[in-house]
Amino acid sequence: MIHVFETRGKVIVRVITANVNGIRSAEKKGFFKWLSRQCADVVCIQETKAQEHQLDDDIFYPRGFHCYYFDAEKKGYSGVAVFCREKPDNVYTGLGWDPVDSEGRYLQVDFGKLSVASLYLPSGSADEERHQRKLRFMDHFMDEMQAMRRKRREYIIAGDWNTVHKRIDIKNWTSNQKNSGCTPAEHAWLDKLYDEMGWVDAFRVVNQQADQYTWWSNRGQAYANNVGWRIDYQVVTPGLKDKVKKTSIYKEQKFSDHAPLIIDYDI
Repeated sequence: MIHVFETRGKVIVRVITANVNGIRSAEKKGFFKWLSRQCADVVCIQETKAQEHQLDDDIFYPRGFHCYYFDAEKKGYSGVAVFCREKPDNVYTGLGWDPVDSEGRYLQVDFGKLSVASLYLPSGSADEERHQRKLRFMDHFMDEMQAMRRKRREYIIAGDWNTVHKRIDIKNWTSNQKNSGCTPAEHAWLDKLYDEMGWVDAFRVVNQQADQYTWWSNRGQAYANNVGWRIDYQVVTPGLKDKVKKTSIYKEQKFSDHAPLIIDYDI
């Protein structure tokens, strides 16, 4: 099994997820220098916004990692990646339906009975049509999540889910109820995922505090005033709930409008 360090005889696996809002932009802001110091086992990245052939510098393939990219067909748009210390048994790109595949929104790596995936769920904030497309995506992806639960595997689905769950997860709950990412339909979707299907929000297993955000609007002083949304998750199968040991949101440096989410598992 992949592991990076041991503490009191326990093997700890560290998974990081980060929406970089352009991997070349994040590199210029020091993302890869920071990553080299994080002792991560698996790194899930969203919004690479690049075709892999454009990433011709070795810095985009960090030393010590096996690196996999899944690009959107449209240049400069979407895209996900996974970096992992251990070479995976299998690598899967996409889910066999659009817009997951054409927009590069899902990449999964398997290690034994554990699967880790980088997910970039669509944003619906541009207009009502995009919001409806997002809801259709979520309905279809719910079927995928149900299918995963029927398999004899443990999953960590890490990424930008673009959706707030509860009041504690956003600074301005009431005023955003009509805005995509914080609508009642989206809250209900996550309720079903967690309460009915048994998936687990790994962050909330060990951190129940308010004001724990991973995304801030670029408008005004949202970041400085911590007027944010918690929309980056690591969603895990029930068998991993008791394995969640520590979590943090890294805010000391700003690589994009999102902050990296770091979770340690005793696997």
